[in-house]
Amino acid sequence: MKILLSIRPEYARRILDGTKRFEFRKRIHRDPRVQTVVIYATMPVGMVIGEFTIESVHADDPESLWEHTKEHSGISKEFFSSYFHGRDVAYAIEIKKVRKFRKPKSVSEYLASGIAPQSYAYVD
Repeated sequence: MKILLSIRPEYARRILDGTKRFEFRKRIHRDPRVQTVVIYATMPVGMVIGEFTIESVHADDPESLWEHTKEHSGISKEFFSSYFHGRDVAYAIEIKKVRKFRKPKSVSEYLASGIAPQSYAYVD
């Protein structure tokens, strides 16, 4: 099972080049069968550019999660702290294997609506 995540282009590129090994989320998918994340790079790219398999999903208080993930976070501590400000729980999807698509794909190849989700959407 797969989910499609909307990710800022600069972070999507870092995932694909291996410098970002964790994708941080305020909310996480609930279905434990999800094994793959489809990467939708938000505007100005606006295309699906690759996918990755999930090693594991980490949930913890933001400070503890940062300590565990900071070496390969691909983001600054300031951005992380701002993103999770006021949250008791933070999530990090640990990236296992990345696959960059040779040719970017349209969201409509994954979602009938053709509209990228704010956070995530389950895909077949």
